[in-house]
Amino acid sequence: MDASPPGTSKRPAESAEEEEEELQPDAKKQKRCFAEFEPRSYQLTVFEVAMRRNTIAVLDTGAGKTMIAVMMIKEIGKELRMKEDRGLIVFLAPTVHLVTQQYEVIKVHTDLKVADYYGEKRIDQWDEKNWEKETSTYQVMVMTPQILLDSLRRAFLSMSVVRLLIFDECHRATGNHPYTRIMKEFYHKSPERPTIFGMTASPIIGKGVSSATECEDKLSELERILDAKIYAVVDRSEMDLYVPSATEVNIYYDSDLFTHHCLKTKLGLLFNKFDAAVISLSSSRSHHYSDSEDIVRRSRMRLSKWHVKFCYCLDELGLICASEATTICSEKIRLPYSAACKDFAAECLELCKSFVEECRNSVNECLPQEAKDLGGPEAKKLGYVSSKLCKLMCIFQSFDTSREIRCLVFVERKITAKVIGRIFEKINILSNLKVSYLTGGGSSVDALTQKTQKETLELFRLGKVNILFTTDVAEEGLHIPECSCVIRFDLPKTVRSYVQSKGRARQFGSQYIIMLERGNTQQRNLLFDIMKSRHSMMDASFNRDQDALIPKALSCEEINTYHVDSTGATLTVDASVGLIYKYCDKLPRDKYFTPRPVFQFDVCSGTYECTITLPANAAFRTLAGPFCRNSHLAKQQACLEACKRLHQLGVLDDHLNPIIVEPMESEVDEKTKQNTAGAGTTKRKELHGTSIIRATSGTWAYQKIGAITLQGYKIKFVCNHVNYKYSGFILLLDAILDEDVGCLDIDLYLVDKMVKANISPCGLIEMDNKQIERAKIFQELFFNGLFGKLFKGSKSSGQKREFLLKSNKRPTWSSSNMYLLLPLKTSDQQHQDEAHINWDAIDATFSAVEFISIIYTSGAESDQLWKNPVSFVSRNDSDESGVIHLANKLLHVQSVKDLVVVAIHTGKIYTVLDVVTDSSACSSFDAPGFATYKEYFSKKYGIVLQLPGQPLLLLKHSHNPYNLLSSSSYIEAGSATKKRKFSANDPMKSPNHVRMPPELLIHIDVPLDVIKSFYLLPSLMYRMESLMLAGQLRKEIGYHSACSSVSSALILEAITTLRSCEEFSLERLELLGDSVLKYAVSCHLFLKYPDNHEGQLSARRSQLVCNATLHKFAVQRNLQSYIRDAPFDPRRWVVPGQISLHPVPCKCGVDTLDVPLDGQHVSEDKSIVIGKACDRGHRWICSKTISDCAEALIGAYYVGGGLSAALAVMKWLGAGITLELEMVEDTIRSLSLKSQLTKLDEIEILEKKVGYEFKTKHLLLEAITHASHLELGGIFCYQRLEFLGDSVLDILITWHLFQQHKNVDPGELTDLRSALVNNDNFAQVAVKHKFQVHLLHGSGLLLEQITEYVKLYDEARKDEQTSSQNNLLKAPKVLGDIVESIAGAILIDSKLDLDKVWGIFEPLLSPIVTPESLELPPFRELLELCSCSGYFLNVSCIDEEDMVLAVLDVQLKDVLLVRRARDKNRKAAKGKAALLLLKDMEERGFSHSRHGSKGGQDGGQVLHVKQSVKNLDFHAPVEDCEFTQPMKLTEDVGVALLLNDNGRSPPAVDLPVKLTKGGPRAAIYNLCKRFHWPIPSFDSKLGRSSSDDGKKGAFSFISSITMHFPDSSFLKLTGESRSDKKSSLDSAALLMLYELERLGRCKIQEV
Repeated sequence: MDASPPGTSKRPAESAEEEEEELQPDAKKQKRCFAEFEPRSYQLTVFEVAMRRNTIAVLDTGAGKTMIAVMMIKEIGKELRMKEDRGLIVFLAPTVHLVTQQYEVIKVHTDLKVADYYGEKRIDQWDEKNWEKETSTYQVMVMTPQILLDSLRRAFLSMSVVRLLIFDECHRATGNHPYTRIMKEFYHKSPERPTIFGMTASPIIGKGVSSATECEDKLSELERILDAKIYAVVDRSEMDLYVPSATEVNIYYDSDLFTHHCLKTKLGLLFNKFDAAVISLSSSRSHHYSDSEDIVRRSRMRLSKWHVKFCYCLDELGLICASEATTICSEKIRLPYSAACKDFAAECLELCKSFVEECRNSVNECLPQEAKDLGGPEAKKLGYVSSKLCKLMCIFQSFDTSREIRCLVFVERKITAKVIGRIFEKINILSNLKVSYLTGGGSSVDALTQKTQKETLELFRLGKVNILFTTDVAEEGLHIPECSCVIRFDLPKTVRSYVQSKGRARQFGSQYIIMLERGNTQQRNLLFDIMKSRHSMMDASFNRDQDALIPKALSCEEINTYHVDSTGATLTVDASVGLIYKYCDKLPRDKYFTPRPVFQFDVCSGTYECTITLPANAAFRTLAGPFCRNSHLAKQQACLEACKRLHQLGVLDDHLNPIIVEPMESEVDEKTKQNTAGAGTTKRKELHGTSIIRATSGTWAYQKIGAITLQGYKIKFVCNHVNYKYSGFILLLDAILDEDVGCLDIDLYLVDKMVKANISPCGLIEMDNKQIERAKIFQELFFNGLFGKLFKGSKSSGQKREFLLKSNKRPTWSSSNMYLLLPLKTSDQQHQDEAHINWDAIDATFSAVEFISIIYTSGAESDQLWKNPVSFVSRNDSDESGVIHLANKLLHVQSVKDLVVVAIHTGKIYTVLDVVTDSSACSSFDAPGFATYKEYFSKKYGIVLQLPGQPLLLLKHSHNPYNLLSSSSYIEAGSATKKRKFSANDPMKSPNHVRMPPELLIHIDVPLDVIKSFYLLPSLMYRMESLMLAGQLRKEIGYHSACSSVSSALILEAITTLRSCEEFSLERLELLGDSVLKYAVSCHLFLKYPDNHEGQLSARRSQLVCNATLHKFAVQRNLQSYIRDAPFDPRRWVVPGQISLHPVPCKCGVDTLDVPLDGQHVSEDKSIVIGKACDRGHRWICSKTISDCAEALIGAYYVGGGLSAALAVMKWLGAGITLELEMVEDTIRSLSLKSQLTKLDEIEILEKKVGYEFKTKHLLLEAITHASHLELGGIFCYQRLEFLGDSVLDILITWHLFQQHKNVDPGELTDLRSALVNNDNFAQVAVKHKFQVHLLHGSGLLLEQITEYVKLYDEARKDEQTSSQNNLLKAPKVLGDIVESIAGAILIDSKLDLDKVWGIFEPLLSPIVTPESLELPPFRELLELCSCSGYFLNVSCIDEEDMVLAVLDVQLKDVLLVRRARDKNRKAAKGKAALLLLKDMEERGFSHSRHGSKGGQDGGQVLHVKQSVKNLDFHAPVEDCEFTQPMKLTEDVGVALLLNDNGRSPPAVDLPVKLTKGGPRAAIYNLCKRFHWPIPSFDSKLGRSSSDDGKKGAFSFISSITMHFPDSSFLKLTGESRSDKKSSLDSAALLMLYELERLGRCKIQEV
């Protein structure tokens, strides 16, 4: 159907140009054209008629029928909007091309929402939700009729919701076409009917009509089916202006005198020869399986079709074209890439290829080489070119090339179009004309893909192709520009074909040429009948009474249908056959077995009965249909009855679509479904709260009256350095801790020592209110003084300085975090379980706090603290030598060392190192701006020192707490010298030491060991709190067993992610938990659903074990609130009474601790920071982390308590997994009743090989029966047992690796499991123990592939120097399947005894791979090798017909390594290329870390280079940390770096560079990755800067960067000094980037 909108011009020539312009792809241009569109008068007339009644518009091709439909769509769409009617407008087009074409037209010319639908979009897989979404979104639906018919039959759409139904090419509504079925089955039966508008250029589809009566009958039949009246425009005067009629010309050609009888006979003999060879090849096989018979049948059919094509081309086109046909067929035959892959199918294909080659040779023998260039009478005379083809060349030569030529040549067969199109491309005399061909899709060698068809049509539209050979695909509907000439090389067979092909010649002065054989009366009569029928058809259309009523509605046919009351879905007998095949197509299959129904017919008294047999894994096996008058109807009726049965059994849903698996029982509402979109994925981030630790909660701190009894837990610290002592502490809280938390040893790692903390219960501790208050003050003072602050406000800020521990300013203790940490007395005689609190230290602390409070209270009103001298407890103006005056006491100079003091003006806590003799407050001050200490304190703090003559005290400053839980911070003795070198040279000037006048210090009588212990407490308590949380989770799960227990440490590991940077994480447990969950679910499903096939079981398992389901279960149990997903930050960790110095105010908009899981708190924003919690505990968590944690928790319980414990976790999560012995016994009982046991000898032999004697022999028989055996009469197969065995071997091997390799990281553990749990490994086990000889199957292809694999396996084992992995073909999956199915059979027979199964399979699987023997796949190994060596791997894959070419290259410092390989898929091709590239890199000294280091990036070797290396060291070596300025690059170097491999200057790339820390390094990494340069290397050195007066300054880092380039040159630059190493690296990287910018390789964009 032509989609051209009519133009507005009154001049026909310009109108044609405008019509063509309107169909350009530019949407804006089309919108503009439509805005100017003025309908032609005949279009308005048809539109008005169509709006009044159902109409079939009969208009010529190009008359603008589509625009009439668009006018109707716009008008009815407008009415629907006004009425707020949600009705649909459906536009039907018979082909995909027409659907897409009309969709584009409607979308451009209306403002309605339009969508297109056709089979390639897999719409047959849609369910009710998909269709509801479509109908609620779109107003116009353009589709093929089969899509609409299926959706109506499935009750996804209803005729009552359709307001306008348009039929493009409506003449197809005959017979059993979907157009007809739509009208008969639904339209005529519907009480609410849409408006009908049909469009056609030829209302009669057949060869023609013999009389006016027959013509009238056919037109009336079309009207009755479509319930519409035919309307044709009688006055054609206006139409002829816009749609000119081509001049019809008959061109005659002579009959061929050269008949090629000898060659045709020879081709016939060749066909018979190779046909017999294929039959003989089949007969020579020792087996006769159905798939072998299919291969023979397809091969013989292929030979026959090719023989017919060759003979046809020989007769109709001549020798040259016959030769070209053989070439085309030969090009399409692709033999297997490897010669070792020749199975029966490959041998048959090779015979077919040989047939084509011999046919080509035979044809070419009759055709001299020089004859291929002939195009004139001589070629015709010798039979090289037929008379018909010669005449066609004459027509082409007569074209006037001065004007634009667009010629369509219609042929009957695809091979004709392709052959002639290719031949004419080679003829010199047509060199000024561009020739191509267009055929429809299909499976033949002549077919074109839809993409190629579109590209060819586009070239023809653009005028880049002048002559287009085409089949009838171009006759109907496709938009093809107006042609100057249309040639019917082969006569049209129908009136429709004649009318539509002639309608393509729409240029003014165009010709419609019909080629006729001179003297051929048959052709003449055919053409006469077509012309006569056309005139009768048009006369009948023109002369119809337009005012007459629409013919009487078609009586509804009584069709045997099946109706589903709940949905309204219907199934007819003709659709039932397709549904049966669709159902079988959903059953499990492999390359050796295709499930399909089998039909058998019985004839009785002239009637037929059909018995349908479904595959063994179907819901039922056989069913006999009713007796019918013919076999076709009997088959349909049997299929209808089978569909009814399948629906009743629940394997077809209420829309009569096959069900893969039923939805999970726990359905959620629509809002929840929206909120869980993407749940369990890495992209999705969710905001969640954090669980409160109930063990540390309480209200006792608020109690003002009476004694308080708390649980005490003694903390003892023991350092590995004997002379280094730490004070013990006691933890007091209002809860009894779990035994594995209250009795605990924790290792704390300092820089050069390790401290072991021992926690043990010491009973109840009773304290009165006074003691509680003093204990709280002790905790508040030291944790705030050491790690926080005791004052707020300062002179510089203008705020009054306030002491935070004054009674009215003290921090509030939260009920969710309430415990005490108090020091213990040191006593060697103290019993292990006893704990004596050091009340002396607590009282001294209380006194110090009171002293500070008095000072700040006295100065609160007048602010005299800053102006007046400090008051002393005791004052002696004589300043006795040897006495130190502190703020609160006098001490002898010898007793000052190791005192704990607090500065009265800052609140900082210090320890006294020594008295600095020969110094006082009048000594010079180091910092600029202050001459002396006295001046510093006066100006800075407003303090006038009373005793400036006292010697200063050297104090050690308190520091931030550190994370002491990681062993990576621990350096063995002797290795710490580098860390400590700052203080080794000048301990008096360490940055951690200060000097201060004694009168500003308050002494707190607390042992120094207590202060040292304070730095251990944050890490210790963080670990204990984590364990308390884990124990809390354990209580919620509630699993109890007398035989086993799950420790808090194990649960903590399961809820700790890698992001936490701990020594442990959930990765290993997640790996185990995944296998445990898979096993438990598989067993549960296998036992619970004995009638479900493997596909249904797999789908159910996927539903239950997928991340989305685990996420849902975990969130329902609030598991996410227990997850530890961020590193321990000691600076943000606080004890009760401590004020945080690093608060993170909540900006989440959630007032509660728990966060509701809704759309507001879910995001995929990549900038979101994961893990960092606000002060309310809200933090963003990756959605997949929650799922991983659920699996890890299952793994933890499996480790601690076995399968029963893991099942308890699954039950707690809500998975509903049960494994009961009664279910196993029922399964064994039902299996044993399936059939009578056969092949007992085979079973006994196999039992000996396996090493297990089955109690139920049938299990082993089923385990070795392939699905293809069903075609030989089998009634079962191993698919269900293989489903079970897959999970059995998975859990057994994973558990073995988990136990045997406890120190292996999770990544390597995964690699080990992947190396063991895969089909290739299991296949080798099967062949090694010869399991394959017992396999029962019915596939010849499978037998051949197994035989070939076994042969190669045996050869590889004999050749010890050759790795079997590199030489074996891809193992047939069946071999691995039988190993898994045997494992599943043993599990069921042993009643789920996993230990029994492992005892049998461990020797079968040995030798089991270890980390030392593990070999990674080549591509993976190459990736890791390049990554660790600092190189980028460039990968590209190119599709070459049925092969893939993989190209891998690595740019080393001196050479570019490139390797190529081909295989059937990308993975295999990349693996082969990677293997070659690995060998190249190993030869140059590179090796994977698993195989030991053979050197660094250069491997310590002098590598072969393509040219001499240019030493471009732009900086002298850094010596003594002295800086020098980098040298400028020479011009030669600049040219060398600017040029690429072709000697040309490549364009500079835009490079965004962040100037924040790490930004320059990231930018230079991205630049290297883009150019595939080696990653630059950095070298950093530590030094000290010098000032102008020669004094050495602070320590700093200086870094240099070295970059290597593909031309074997390198650059080395040195950056500026920086105070930290990372900044110095950024400085060097930024300098390199600016240098590369100068050289033209990049353009820096600072961001």
